[in-house]
Amino acid sequence: MKLLNVQLGDRSYPIYIGQNLLSDSQLMSQHVTGTQVMVVTNTVVAPLYLEQVLQSLESAGKNVDVVTLPDGESYKNLETLNIIFDQLLSKKHGRDTSIIALGGGVIGDMAGFAASCYQRGVEFIQIPTTVLSQVDSSVGGKTAVNHPLGKNMIGAFYQPQAVVIDIDCLATLPQREFAAGMAEVIKYGIIWDNEFYQWLIKHRTEIQSLSSEHLIQMIERCCAIKADVVAQDEKEHGVRALLNLGHTFGHAIESEQGYGKWLHGEAVAAGTVIAAKTALTMNRITPSEFDSIKDIFSRYSLPIVKPADMSTEQFMEHMAIDKKVLAGKLRFILPQGIGHADVVSGIDNSTLSDAIENH
Repeated sequence: MKLLNVQLGDRSYPIYIGQNLLSDSQLMSQHVTGTQVMVVTNTVVAPLYLEQVLQSLESAGKNVDVVTLPDGESYKNLETLNIIFDQLLSKKHGRDTSIIALGGGVIGDMAGFAASCYQRGVEFIQIPTTVLSQVDSSVGGKTAVNHPLGKNMIGAFYQPQAVVIDIDCLATLPQREFAAGMAEVIKYGIIWDNEFYQWLIKHRTEIQSLSSEHLIQMIERCCAIKADVVAQDEKEHGVRALLNLGHTFGHAIESEQGYGKWLHGEAVAAGTVIAAKTALTMNRITPSEFDSIKDIFSRYSLPIVKPADMSTEQFMEHMAIDKKVLAGKLRFILPQGIGHADVVSGIDNSTLSDAIENH
């Protein structure tokens, strides 16, 4: 088992990465302070992994309730969030309860947001079950729900007590979901670590074949980068914004298409290619680097073009209310070569339009 730490003073917490962790009752319970636990999961994950988690917690003497939500990004909203609150209140959970998020990024975001709000904040633990949530969304304390006008616009920064990453969960992940998670993995290479980017190219076959050794190494590197960034900039006033590479364009795709039609990682992949084309136009990357970025996404079975039915005007409309708008100016994360990135504002509309239309 690998162990990393997110260094945030008195809010620091461990990330455990390994196999057969869900059956480790000591590990599953040691970060649960009280006796009450509410496990939040969904209809897809519950039949696969809920029983293991319940056995581990109950054998450690915890009183466990469960709320099972419908699956999918389209349910990541205030209405579904209220189902969690209904269960917490009806089961009489107190301020010493712990909420456990068992699922992918949607479950982690909603359970974490519920934990930040319930009785003004209760403890929670992340047990991510998808590539995307294991390498990205479970670490760093971003919690939120979507609004019809914008993705993740209602939320809070709220750190977990621990993150438990069991790679065995990836064995049941549909191929499309696995590919979508790889968009966030590739992102780390582009913005932070060219050596890791080259490693992803070299070991694609092993990664896509679910080699345990390579998956653990990959997830550990992603979490190490994320932990480092979050420790430097917990609430995204500076360097943490780099983690949003491709997300401004990607969130526009998700909002316009309807949440769930494009998976988050799919939208981020296409959005990253648009960002890379913008960087190419501004001479921040070379044509060969641009081709490499398109190629790596394509080889990991991810889309590299925007939805055919989405116009530049629709992109602009959604991006105008993106969270990364500051003082009325859109800010974009653009690569500077492969392995580095910057926050760039003041890009003229013609450059953006060209990148959207001709990537």
